[in-house]
Amino acid sequence: MSADEIRGTTHGTAPVPLSVLDLVTVGTGSTATDALRTGVRLARLAEARGFHRYWVAEHHSMPGVASSSPAVILAHLAAHTERIRLGSGGVMLPNHAPLVIAEQFGTLEAMAPGRVDLGLGRAPGTDGATAAALRRTPTLNEGADDFPQQLAELTRFLDDDFPDGHPYRRIHAIPGPVQSTSPGGVQSPHRPVVWLLGSSGFSARLAGMLGLPFAFAHHFSAQNTIPALDLYRESFRPSAVLDEPYALIGVSALAVDEEREARRQVRAGAVNMLRLRTGRPGLFPDPDDVENHTFSPMEEEFVQSWTANIVHGTADEVRAGLDDLHKRTGADELMLTTHAHRGELRLRSYELIADAYGLPAGVSA
Repeated sequence: MSADEIRGTTHGTAPVPLSVLDLVTVGTGSTATDALRTGVRLARLAEARGFHRYWVAEHHSMPGVASSSPAVILAHLAAHTERIRLGSGGVMLPNHAPLVIAEQFGTLEAMAPGRVDLGLGRAPGTDGATAAALRRTPTLNEGADDFPQQLAELTRFLDDDFPDGHPYRRIHAIPGPVQSTSPGGVQSPHRPVVWLLGSSGFSARLAGMLGLPFAFAHHFSAQNTIPALDLYRESFRPSAVLDEPYALIGVSALAVDEEREARRQVRAGAVNMLRLRTGRPGLFPDPDDVENHTFSPMEEEFVQSWTANIVHGTADEVRAGLDDLHKRTGADELMLTTHAHRGELRLRSYELIADAYGLPAGVSA
């Protein structure tokens, strides 16, 4: 596997490659169909403007997030794009049998050869009861503790290299390498690139020890970003995948034409997160409704804390904020996630950021 399948190209005046993380946000007055159509438009925009990759995150039982099935969404995006890397940011491995993930992402790799990332997390991506329903077990956190073993099993399915005597030796993930051993078979030069995702030190250390690329969720765990990146770099051991560490961070960013609208949208996003954290998940609220809401002191404290970690404002302000974040963290890539009530605002944000960095109007193959 070439590091070129991991490392992107920096365009314009951006400090590092820029990418996109899509939660397929559904606002009040909109449908999941609307959000998914926005995703297609956004993927095309990102590809045209030189963003490196486009990831979709697995979430469950959240009305405002229509990304419960990343592999299905990625297949749809693969049919509407040509060059941009597509991937999961991430698939929550404890929710699934490793063989199923190997089959799903092997199929995606066959659809879009050489441009599929398999980002893996160990959190449930939902509440405990929903996780139990996904895993069909009454033990709500079952699976997270044996994440390294699940990862090793998944990797062996992707590489089709279980050792002799292993109970899975004669089981093969298809599409996959075993097809090349059949009469007339041809080996594909690609397989999905495995990334580890994290919001603390566990996956940072594991990614470093395995020599894998690492993605950190700065957008909801900002206080842990620098310690986790330091741990990843300190733990890193060269591998067949990477000869040196490569880490991206997810960043909440919203650029708008008017600064006031940016404040309105990020406050609405904070209220959306507040409702989720207090067991009342819903659609992304209309900023007009949020402005008319009377906040308790505790609610206001949460909103202020949440919005402090969102890079927002005019395009120039967002560019300055992203540049500062890059300097503070030394991240090799910035993956931007944008939340707003309407899809048009999300699209406009990425356009403004691309313009602010002078990204090309159209990137050739």
